[in-house]
Amino acid sequence: MPRSSHPRKGRRDEEPEPLDLERILGGARHTESRRDGVWNVQPQSAAAAAKEYSCPGCGLVIAPGTPHLVAWRADGLFGEDADLADRRHWHTHCWRIRA
Repeated sequence: MPRSSHPRKGRRDEEPEPLDLERILGGARHTESRRDGVWNVQPQSAAAAAKEYSCPGCGLVIAPGTPHLVAWRADGLFGEDADLADRRHWHTHCWRIRA
């Protein structure tokens, strides 16, 4: 039987790429349409929440280690860099109930 000239996938001597559990548990960025425009929304897991933030919805502190959301405009007038600079951290509940 002739040998294949194609390399085999998943060779035993190669280490598989490790799973990024932080990203899996934290969730993926998505867009949401609201009355005031289109928003990029990125969930933050408890492990990724290392700093203290102030929620613009309720004005209370989001303590380190608290899962929450980061939101910024996806359709801003001044470009993507300005939108990223204006991103805000929200309690998940506050983001869901905001008008």
